[in-house]
Amino acid sequence: MNMTVVKAKAKELGIKSGKKNSTDLIKMIQKTEGNFPCFKTASGFCDQSGCLWRSDCLSSK
Repeated sequence: MNMTVVKAKAKELGIKSGKKNSTDLIKMIQKTEGNFPCFKTASGFCDQSGCLWRSDCLSSK
């Protein structure tokens, strides 16, 4: 997912992106959405099927 999309989602949720990197910003979005802030920490398995970032997270391994 590109940074423009990440920043747009953050703005939609009222999160100020500032100079945060995409991983940190996605973790803030996850937490705000009620998910675990776990982006890029999965070890080949993720049970957060409703997470917007799931496919990006798992494909980054």
